[in-house]
Amino acid sequence: MTGGYPLLVADLIGVAVFAASGASAGVAKRLDLFGVAFVGFAAALGGGILRDVVIGAAPPLAFADWRYAVTAVAASIAAFWLHPALHRVRRTVLALDAAGLGLFTVTGTLKALEAGVPAVGACLVGMLTAIGGGLTRDLLTGEIPVVLQREIYAVVALGGAVLVAVLHRLGQAGVIPLAVAAVAMTAARLIALRRRWSAPVAVP
Repeated sequence: MTGGYPLLVADLIGVAVFAASGASAGVAKRLDLFGVAFVGFAAALGGGILRDVVIGAAPPLAFADWRYAVTAVAASIAAFWLHPALHRVRRTVLALDAAGLGLFTVTGTLKALEAGVPAVGACLVGMLTAIGGGLTRDLLTGEIPVVLQREIYAVVALGGAVLVAVLHRLGQAGVIPLAVAAVAMTAARLIALRRRWSAPVAVP
């Protein structure tokens, strides 16, 4: 998975997952269809746009490839209409967000590496790609961004980005190893939520 179709598929899956996450958050805030679709679109593509700007890919894929926008809007509308079947919206948002975190970390780090960004910078780009969508979603829905709270979020993305960079350096950036890395990040995020792991905060 060093580019081409597999990377595109992973990227679009990440877009759909984050769009559904953003749309679910919009539904929970009782936004109308346009508002839900807009939040889903921004959550799905915000991180990717930031990634492409940083690595100098112009125009960003979100605008250059119609499949990204269509995937984001379609997933958002689907989440809007199917939300009665989604039990416990909050848990759904968190699960989708964890999956998107893993997928976008993988694709963001890989794209940065393939664009010639050094490993350390590529890891930072991968992290920003992963947290950008959730950050945008939370700001639009009036929530304190998860990445700024005590929850283990950006740390998972950064650790996953380092893993992807190591796999790439070892020539193991195939579909299966990278899929395992994405699943590992998703699992780490969900376990952190379940066990209430958190980063230290300053005592007032």
